[in-house]
Amino acid sequence: MSNNNITSSSSPPLNTSLPVREIPGSYGLPLLGPLTDRLNYSWFQGPETFFRKRIEKNKSTVFRTNVPPSFPFFVANPNVVAVLDCKSFAHMFDMELVEKKNILVGDWMPSTRFTGDRRVCAYLDTSEPQHEQLKNFAMDTLKRSSTIWVPTLTTLLDTMWDTIESELDSGPVSYLVPIQKFIFAFASICIAGADPANSSDIADKGYIRMDRWLALQLLPIVPITVFQPLVEIFLHSFPYPYFLVSRDYNKLHKFIENEGKEVISRAQTEFKLTSDETGVQEKLRKEVREKAGSGSGLSLRSVQEMELVQSFVYETLRLNPPVPLQYGRARKDFELSSHDSVFKIKKGELLCGFQPLVMRDPKVFDDPETFVPDRFTGEKGKELLTYLYWSNGPQTGMSSGSNKQCAAKDYVPLTTSLFLAHMFMRYDSVAITNASFTAVDKPTP
Repeated sequence: MSNNNITSSSSPPLNTSLPVREIPGSYGLPLLGPLTDRLNYSWFQGPETFFRKRIEKNKSTVFRTNVPPSFPFFVANPNVVAVLDCKSFAHMFDMELVEKKNILVGDWMPSTRFTGDRRVCAYLDTSEPQHEQLKNFAMDTLKRSSTIWVPTLTTLLDTMWDTIESELDSGPVSYLVPIQKFIFAFASICIAGADPANSSDIADKGYIRMDRWLALQLLPIVPITVFQPLVEIFLHSFPYPYFLVSRDYNKLHKFIENEGKEVISRAQTEFKLTSDETGVQEKLRKEVREKAGSGSGLSLRSVQEMELVQSFVYETLRLNPPVPLQYGRARKDFELSSHDSVFKIKKGELLCGFQPLVMRDPKVFDDPETFVPDRFTGEKGKELLTYLYWSNGPQTGMSSGSNKQCAAKDYVPLTTSLFLAHMFMRYDSVAITNASFTAVDKPTP
């Protein structure tokens, strides 16, 4: 395994012994090349096969290709340099080499009508003054919410599980809606200080309104292999207008405005912002009850002592990163290195990394295609966290106003660990089949 010390603010040191190579691959003929790549990416092959085939064809994890969105009705350049190994991908976190202005989803940005006619923090570059203001506000809000994080989580989870249990007698219960409702309520209370229970509409439909608002912005880049070619014609060929979700946005905006006054006021005054599943469950249950059942109960401190639980979460994030694609535009000419070659990147070129492949780099992770629950335990496991990039930076990095690493980089795995720990405090095992809870096994009194 490489010993490069990769941080969120520095790219890996250039290995001068590697051969310099022209970036392989092609963008193809105008219009036809991007359209062909778009159909392969979204329909015929799917993202993972799309990138894997090009790695094989070019005999390189760095190559030129096209990614959606593209022709016919997007004013966007689909040309990218794909960086698909841990070493080359790490250059995306060096803010001296790449900029992040308006490229969250590639060379296209949804209308700012979706976000109150403002460019939100995700679309701002670190060189823009407002980026640091917004990032610091987000991190401060998360820090302040830590006092209510655990009690809010346990209360909402108890409600969720009680509801699921009451419905299990009638058959399997899909976990998609209960978990979405939980996440929406948890985030609203802990981040915005706004309780959905205070609004009947938001309590019932808030998560649906959020889903629709977000979906309409991201539809052009979401690969969908069913209902083709209708998807390509109607979902991937043009951006959808804001007015289709304006009612949802306005309802959510009014709810936060009314119920989240304290957070909004602080933003304005302080930040000046206008393996075998059963065997794994047994081990997880044992660790959870040892660490949280010794008198301290479930807490931020006790869950941080659950090494296997945290590793399980990290391995989930490795194989299923919440944001699969990352982009960065070259601020200047520079040399980018993969494990075996050096490539010359020109100023203005758009880099694209597909994390589900990067996080399966066989030169970094043993048996990379397999879910290994204890992969990140022990000293070797802690070293591997340097290459866990789900948060737009390494897990060992630190989010700050000067980089683009997720402000919730520590809170996401911590909250997920709390979710997992709470489940094994309450149940001996949980059976899941086809996205549904099918049974729960309570401890014997």
